[in-house]
Amino acid sequence: MTAYMIARIDVTDHEEYAIYAGQTVALAEKFGGRFLVKGGPQTVVEGEAPSRHVVIEFPSRAAAMRWFESPEYQRILPFALRASKRDIVIVEGL
Repeated sequence: MTAYMIARIDVTDHEEYAIYAGQTVALAEKFGGRFLVKGGPQTVVEGEAPSRHVVIEFPSRAAAMRWFESPEYQRILPFALRASKRDIVIVEGL
């Protein structure tokens, strides 16, 4: 079943975050991931929202976890953790 990794992000250091973000698309593709949303303009219609949203489609929850747990992703993750505040979930689609 298709799964989506959904991230709500507030970037605190744009230069360091760019090191991370510049590597995520190609890496996700290795695990069958496809970015559907990666930042971009947004309109908040209810509640509060972080400055950035990301949605990545994976063929399954297992594929999303393999990407997240991969040595390649874990190598770049510290850049994101130092340069942002984020909430990330994996949700199965319909």
